[in-house]
Amino acid sequence: MPYEPPPHLAELTLAEIADQVAARKLPPVDGWAPQKTGDSGMRIAADGQWFHDGSPITRDAMVRAFSGLLKRDEDGAHWLVSPFEKLSIDVEDAAFIATDVARRESGLAFRLNTDEFIIAGPEHPLRAAGDPETPAIYLHVRRGCEARLNRSTWQQLAEIALGESDDMRVASGGETFSLIPS
Repeated sequence: MPYEPPPHLAELTLAEIADQVAARKLPPVDGWAPQKTGDSGMRIAADGQWFHDGSPITRDAMVRAFSGLLKRDEDGAHWLVSPFEKLSIDVEDAAFIATDVARRESGLAFRLNTDEFIIAGPEHPLRAAGDPETPAIYLHVRRGCEARLNRSTWQQLAEIALGESDDMRVASGGETFSLIPS
């Protein structure tokens, strides 16, 4: 069965985006406790490109499959987890890239480079890093992994913030997030 990417963010209501989020079936990585560990030979570059043994992974379906197995531990290390083994993966900045954002009712919906939708809120907070002159905005995705907003998505979010407040804050899912690093 061929992969059907979700519709463009601009075409969806918040309820439709929430349905897309709920429909995504992810493996129960948190319930797995593999005893074997190793190195995957994989790397996620700062621009979101995935590599294996130095060569780019060009099949989007493989990237989507691997991304569902990602976990970040308390020490900041990223892992690909299966029921049988836990393999380290080098992540230069963030495991995901947020490529689009849209204001829908009381929510901010983000599209990731893996064609997933995330709605910012208590379970998916926004975090401002860097400094006020060169901020970097991150969105919590799952299991400790984050998405960095690419330049155009950061600009979209800044326009939303400027249209809604004087202090570069945005609200989503009942939470308020500052876009200025502290």
